[in-house]
Amino acid sequence: MSSTTPDVTTIVREKYGEAARRVLELAPQDTADAAAASCCGPVNSCCGGAAFNGTVDPITSNLYVNGETDELPNAAVLASLGCGNPTALAELREGEVVLDLGSGGGIDVLLSARRVGPTGKAFGLDMTDDMLALARRNAAEAGVGNVEFLRGRIEEIPLPSNSVDVIISNCVINLSGDKRRVLAEAFRVLKPGGRFAVSDVVVRGAVPADVRRSMELWVGCVAGALEEQEFRTLLAESGFTDIDIEPTRLYRSEDARAFLQESGINVEANLAAIDGKFMAAFVRATKPAPTPAHASLAAP
Repeated sequence: MSSTTPDVTTIVREKYGEAARRVLELAPQDTADAAAASCCGPVNSCCGGAAFNGTVDPITSNLYVNGETDELPNAAVLASLGCGNPTALAELREGEVVLDLGSGGGIDVLLSARRVGPTGKAFGLDMTDDMLALARRNAAEAGVGNVEFLRGRIEEIPLPSNSVDVIISNCVINLSGDKRRVLAEAFRVLKPGGRFAVSDVVVRGAVPADVRRSMELWVGCVAGALEEQEFRTLLAESGFTDIDIEPTRLYRSEDARAFLQESGINVEANLAAIDGKFMAAFVRATKPAPTPAHASLAAP
Protein backbone atom coordinates (compact mmCIF):
# COMPACT_ATOMS: atom_id res chain seq x y z
CA MET A 1 0.00 0.00 0.00
CA SER A 2 1.43 3.38 -0.95
CA SER A 3 1.77 6.22 1.53
CA THR A 4 -0.92 8.14 -0.38
CA THR A 5 -3.47 5.31 -0.18
CA PRO A 6 -5.72 5.55 2.87
CA ASP A 7 -5.88 2.38 4.96
CA VAL A 8 -9.06 0.41 5.53
CA THR A 9 -9.64 1.95 8.96
CA THR A 10 -9.56 5.48 7.55
CA ILE A 11 -11.89 4.63 4.67
CA VAL A 12 -14.40 2.91 6.95
CA ARG A 13 -14.32 5.77 9.46
CA GLU A 14 -14.97 8.30 6.69
CA LYS A 15 -17.82 6.35 5.08
CA TYR A 16 -19.62 5.56 8.32
CA GLY A 17 -19.04 9.05 9.67
CA GLU A 18 -20.69 10.42 6.55
CA ALA A 19 -23.61 8.05 7.03
CA ALA A 20 -24.08 9.18 10.64
CA ARG A 21 -23.91 12.86 9.71
CA ARG A 22 -26.55 12.35 7.04
CA VAL A 23 -28.92 10.83 9.57
CA LEU A 24 -28.10 13.44 12.23
CA GLU A 25 -28.76 16.27 9.78
CA LEU A 26 -31.99 14.96 8.31
CA ALA A 27 -33.55 12.86 11.09
CA PRO A 28 -36.78 12.52 9.06
CA GLN A 29 -39.94 11.45 10.76
CA ASP A 30 -42.05 10.20 7.88
CA THR A 31 -41.57 7.09 5.81
CA ALA A 32 -40.92 8.88 2.52
CA ASP A 33 -38.09 10.97 3.95
CA ALA A 34 -36.73 7.95 5.79
CA ALA A 35 -36.19 6.05 2.57
CA ALA A 36 -34.29 8.97 1.10
CA ALA A 37 -32.09 9.57 4.14
CA SER A 38 -31.23 6.00 5.04
CA CYS A 39 -27.64 5.21 4.18
CA CYS A 40 -28.76 1.72 3.26
CA GLY A 41 -32.06 2.68 1.72
CA PRO A 42 -32.95 2.61 -1.96
CA VAL A 43 -31.56 6.06 -2.77
CA ASN A 44 -28.38 6.90 -0.90
CA SER A 45 -27.06 3.51 0.11
CA CYS A 46 -23.38 3.42 1.04
CA CYS A 47 -23.64 -0.34 0.69
CA GLY A 48 -24.34 -0.28 -2.99
CA GLY A 49 -28.06 -0.28 -2.44
CA ALA A 50 -29.00 2.21 -5.14
CA ALA A 51 -32.38 1.11 -6.37
CA PHE A 52 -32.06 -2.15 -8.28
CA ASN A 53 -35.00 -2.27 -10.68
CA GLY A 54 -36.87 0.01 -8.28
CA THR A 55 -36.55 -2.35 -5.32
CA VAL A 56 -35.04 -1.82 -1.89
CA ASP A 57 -31.49 -3.02 -1.27
CA PRO A 58 -31.67 -6.81 -0.66
CA ILE A 59 -28.74 -6.67 1.76
CA THR A 60 -30.27 -4.48 4.44
CA SER A 61 -34.01 -4.83 3.91
CA ASN A 62 -36.32 -6.65 6.34
CA LEU A 63 -33.68 -7.56 8.91
CA TYR A 64 -35.90 -6.81 11.92
CA VAL A 65 -39.29 -8.39 12.50
CA ASN A 66 -42.43 -6.29 12.51
CA GLY A 67 -42.76 -4.30 15.72
CA GLU A 68 -39.23 -5.01 16.94
CA THR A 69 -37.99 -1.47 16.32
CA ASP A 70 -41.25 0.39 16.91
CA GLU A 71 -40.11 1.88 20.22
CA LEU A 72 -36.66 2.90 18.97
CA PRO A 73 -35.78 6.39 17.71
CA ASN A 74 -36.19 6.77 13.96
CA ALA A 75 -32.52 7.76 13.64
CA ALA A 76 -31.38 4.44 15.14
CA VAL A 77 -33.30 2.55 12.47
CA LEU A 78 -32.08 4.81 9.67
CA ALA A 79 -28.45 4.35 10.67
CA SER A 80 -28.68 0.56 10.62
CA LEU A 81 -26.02 -0.73 8.22
CA GLY A 82 -26.18 -4.41 9.04
CA CYS A 83 -26.72 -7.61 7.13
CA GLY A 84 -28.55 -9.52 9.86
CA ASN A 85 -30.18 -9.32 13.29
CA PRO A 86 -27.73 -10.74 15.85
CA THR A 87 -29.89 -9.70 18.80
CA ALA A 88 -32.62 -12.11 17.74
CA LEU A 89 -30.23 -14.99 17.10
CA ALA A 90 -27.91 -14.63 20.09
CA GLU A 91 -30.49 -15.83 22.66
CA LEU A 92 -29.67 -13.05 25.11
CA ARG A 93 -30.67 -13.67 28.72
CA GLU A 94 -31.75 -11.50 31.62
CA GLY A 95 -28.79 -10.03 33.49
CA GLU A 96 -26.13 -10.67 30.84
CA VAL A 97 -23.44 -8.23 29.71
CA VAL A 98 -23.41 -7.76 25.94
CA LEU A 99 -20.85 -6.05 23.71
CA ASP A 100 -21.67 -4.93 20.16
CA LEU A 101 -18.55 -4.57 17.99
CA GLY A 102 -19.02 -1.65 15.59
CA SER A 103 -22.27 -0.49 17.13
CA GLY A 104 -22.98 2.38 14.72
CA GLY A 105 -26.20 4.23 15.49
CA GLY A 106 -26.93 1.84 18.34
CA ILE A 107 -29.91 -0.17 17.08
CA ASP A 108 -28.54 -3.55 18.20
CA VAL A 109 -27.27 -2.15 21.51
CA LEU A 110 -30.72 -0.76 22.32
CA LEU A 111 -32.42 -4.03 21.34
CA SER A 112 -29.88 -5.97 23.43
CA ALA A 113 -30.47 -3.71 26.44
CA ARG A 114 -34.15 -4.60 26.28
CA ARG A 115 -33.40 -8.31 26.17
CA VAL A 116 -30.94 -8.37 29.10
CA GLY A 117 -33.17 -6.14 31.22
CA PRO A 118 -32.25 -3.69 33.99
CA THR A 119 -29.94 -6.18 35.71
CA GLY A 120 -27.88 -6.57 32.52
CA LYS A 121 -25.89 -4.14 30.43
CA ALA A 122 -25.20 -3.51 26.74
CA PHE A 123 -21.96 -1.91 25.54
CA GLY A 124 -21.47 -0.51 22.06
CA LEU A 125 -17.98 -0.02 20.63
CA ASP A 126 -17.36 2.24 17.65
CA MET A 127 -14.40 4.23 16.32
CA THR A 128 -16.49 6.90 14.56
CA ASP A 129 -17.24 10.02 16.59
CA ASP A 130 -20.34 10.89 14.56
CA MET A 131 -21.80 7.41 15.03
CA LEU A 132 -21.11 7.57 18.77
CA ALA A 133 -22.86 10.95 18.98
CA LEU A 134 -25.84 9.53 17.10
CA ALA A 135 -25.96 6.39 19.26
CA ARG A 136 -25.83 8.35 22.52
CA ARG A 137 -28.58 10.65 21.30
CA ASN A 138 -30.68 7.62 20.35
CA ALA A 139 -30.17 6.00 23.76
CA ALA A 140 -31.21 9.21 25.53
CA GLU A 141 -34.26 9.58 23.31
CA ALA A 142 -35.24 5.97 23.95
CA GLY A 143 -34.79 6.41 27.70
CA VAL A 144 -32.55 3.34 27.94
CA GLY A 145 -30.21 3.51 30.92
CA ASN A 146 -28.38 0.17 30.86
CA VAL A 147 -26.21 1.04 27.85
CA GLU A 148 -22.75 2.53 27.40
CA PHE A 149 -21.06 3.53 24.17
CA LEU A 150 -17.27 3.29 24.03
CA ARG A 151 -14.88 4.87 21.56
CA GLY A 152 -12.31 2.50 20.15
CA ARG A 153 -11.33 -0.02 17.52
CA ILE A 154 -12.59 -3.57 17.47
CA GLU A 155 -8.97 -4.72 17.21
CA GLU A 156 -8.29 -3.15 20.64
CA ILE A 157 -11.40 -3.56 22.80
CA PRO A 158 -11.28 -1.15 25.79
CA LEU A 159 -12.74 -3.61 28.30
CA PRO A 160 -11.13 -5.94 30.84
CA SER A 161 -10.51 -9.60 30.12
CA ASN A 162 -13.31 -12.02 31.07
CA SER A 163 -15.88 -9.24 31.46
CA VAL A 164 -18.55 -9.92 28.80
CA ASP A 165 -21.12 -12.71 28.46
CA VAL A 166 -21.98 -12.23 24.79
CA ILE A 167 -20.32 -10.51 21.84
CA ILE A 168 -22.53 -9.50 18.94
CA SER A 169 -21.72 -7.62 15.74
CA ASN A 170 -23.65 -6.76 12.61
CA CYS A 171 -21.70 -6.82 9.35
CA VAL A 172 -18.59 -5.16 10.84
CA ILE A 173 -15.87 -7.79 11.26
CA ASN A 174 -15.57 -8.04 7.47
CA LEU A 175 -14.52 -4.37 7.51
CA SER A 176 -11.44 -4.97 9.66
CA GLY A 177 -8.00 -5.22 8.14
CA ASP A 178 -6.86 -7.53 10.97
CA LYS A 179 -9.58 -10.08 11.61
CA ARG A 180 -7.25 -12.39 13.53
CA ARG A 181 -6.71 -9.60 16.08
CA VAL A 182 -10.45 -8.90 16.29
CA LEU A 183 -11.23 -12.53 17.11
CA ALA A 184 -8.37 -12.74 19.62
CA GLU A 185 -9.69 -9.63 21.38
CA ALA A 186 -13.23 -11.02 21.36
CA PHE A 187 -11.93 -14.19 22.98
CA ARG A 188 -10.02 -12.18 25.60
CA VAL A 189 -12.95 -10.08 26.82
CA LEU A 190 -15.47 -12.92 26.88
CA LYS A 191 -16.01 -14.70 30.17
CA PRO A 192 -15.30 -18.45 30.19
CA GLY A 193 -18.40 -20.00 28.69
CA GLY A 194 -19.16 -16.71 26.91
CA ARG A 195 -20.75 -16.64 23.48
CA PHE A 196 -19.64 -15.11 20.18
CA ALA A 197 -22.78 -14.50 18.11
CA VAL A 198 -22.35 -12.23 15.09
CA SER A 199 -23.97 -11.56 11.74
CA ASP A 200 -21.47 -11.02 8.94
CA VAL A 201 -20.83 -11.47 5.25
CA VAL A 202 -19.17 -14.77 4.38
CA VAL A 203 -17.88 -16.12 1.07
CA ARG A 204 -18.45 -19.73 -0.01
CA GLY A 205 -15.87 -21.14 -2.37
CA ALA A 206 -13.58 -19.53 -4.92
CA VAL A 207 -14.60 -16.32 -6.69
CA PRO A 208 -12.57 -14.48 -9.39
CA ALA A 209 -10.58 -11.66 -7.77
CA ASP A 210 -12.14 -8.76 -9.71
CA VAL A 211 -15.66 -10.10 -9.15
CA ARG A 212 -14.95 -10.64 -5.47
CA ARG A 213 -13.70 -7.08 -5.02
CA SER A 214 -16.81 -5.64 -6.67
CA MET A 215 -19.18 -7.90 -4.75
CA GLU A 216 -17.46 -7.00 -1.49
CA LEU A 217 -17.91 -3.32 -2.24
CA TRP A 218 -21.60 -3.92 -2.92
CA VAL A 219 -22.21 -6.09 0.12
CA GLY A 220 -20.29 -4.12 2.72
CA CYS A 221 -19.08 -0.74 1.46
CA VAL A 222 -15.39 -1.55 2.05
CA ALA A 223 -15.51 -5.22 2.80
CA GLY A 224 -13.03 -8.05 3.08
CA ALA A 225 -15.41 -10.91 3.70
CA LEU A 226 -13.79 -14.11 4.96
CA GLU A 227 -14.23 -17.39 3.15
CA GLU A 228 -16.29 -19.77 5.29
CA GLN A 229 -13.52 -22.23 6.12
CA GLU A 230 -11.07 -19.40 6.79
CA PHE A 231 -13.52 -17.92 9.30
CA ARG A 232 -13.79 -21.29 11.05
CA THR A 233 -10.01 -21.67 11.13
CA LEU A 234 -9.40 -18.21 12.60
CA LEU A 235 -12.03 -18.77 15.29
CA ALA A 236 -10.48 -22.12 16.25
CA GLU A 237 -6.96 -20.67 16.30
CA SER A 238 -8.21 -17.93 18.63
CA GLY A 239 -9.41 -20.60 21.08
CA PHE A 240 -13.12 -20.80 20.27
CA THR A 241 -15.06 -24.05 20.19
CA ASP A 242 -18.59 -25.06 19.09
CA ILE A 243 -18.12 -23.09 15.87
CA ASP A 244 -21.11 -22.88 13.56
CA ILE A 245 -21.80 -20.77 10.48
CA GLU A 246 -25.47 -20.63 9.48
CA PRO A 247 -26.48 -18.88 6.23
CA THR A 248 -29.29 -16.40 6.79
CA ARG A 249 -29.47 -14.74 3.37
CA LEU A 250 -27.87 -15.64 0.03
CA TYR A 251 -27.00 -12.80 -2.33
CA ARG A 252 -27.97 -13.73 -5.87
CA SER A 253 -26.27 -12.50 -9.01
CA GLU A 254 -29.44 -10.72 -10.10
CA ASP A 255 -29.47 -8.71 -6.85
CA ALA A 256 -26.13 -7.13 -7.74
CA ARG A 257 -26.50 -6.96 -11.53
CA ALA A 258 -26.78 -3.17 -11.81
CA PHE A 259 -23.91 -2.50 -9.41
CA LEU A 260 -21.59 -5.02 -11.10
CA GLN A 261 -22.34 -3.65 -14.55
CA GLU A 262 -21.48 -0.14 -13.33
CA SER A 263 -18.20 -1.58 -12.01
CA GLY A 264 -17.31 -2.88 -15.46
CA ILE A 265 -17.81 -6.56 -14.61
CA ASN A 266 -19.17 -8.81 -17.35
CA VAL A 267 -22.07 -10.12 -15.32
CA GLU A 268 -23.26 -12.68 -17.86
CA ALA A 269 -19.81 -14.25 -18.09
CA ASN A 270 -19.52 -14.48 -14.30
CA LEU A 271 -23.00 -15.52 -13.19
CA ALA A 272 -21.90 -18.93 -11.95
CA ALA A 273 -18.99 -17.42 -10.02
CA ILE A 274 -21.23 -14.87 -8.31
CA ASP A 275 -24.55 -16.54 -7.68
CA GLY A 276 -24.97 -17.64 -4.07
CA LYS A 277 -21.26 -17.35 -3.26
CA PHE A 278 -21.76 -14.34 -0.96
CA MET A 279 -24.08 -14.73 1.99
CA ALA A 280 -25.09 -13.13 5.22
CA ALA A 281 -24.45 -15.66 7.94
CA PHE A 282 -24.89 -16.03 11.67
CA VAL A 283 -21.55 -17.06 13.14
CA ARG A 284 -21.62 -18.75 16.56
CA ALA A 285 -18.75 -19.86 18.77
CA THR A 286 -18.02 -20.35 22.48
CA LYS A 287 -15.12 -19.51 24.77
CA PRO A 288 -14.63 -22.79 26.64
CA ALA A 289 -15.37 -22.83 30.34
CA PRO A 290 -12.80 -24.50 32.60
CA THR A 291 -13.37 -28.20 33.13
CA PRO A 292 -14.11 -29.28 36.72
CA ALA A 293 -10.57 -30.70 36.99
CA HIS A 294 -8.99 -27.42 35.88
CA ALA A 295 -11.31 -25.44 38.15
CA SER A 296 -10.28 -27.48 41.20
CA LEU A 297 -6.59 -27.02 40.37
CA ALA A 298 -7.11 -23.26 40.12
CA ALA A 299 -8.92 -23.05 43.45
CA PRO A 300 -6.87 -21.74 46.41
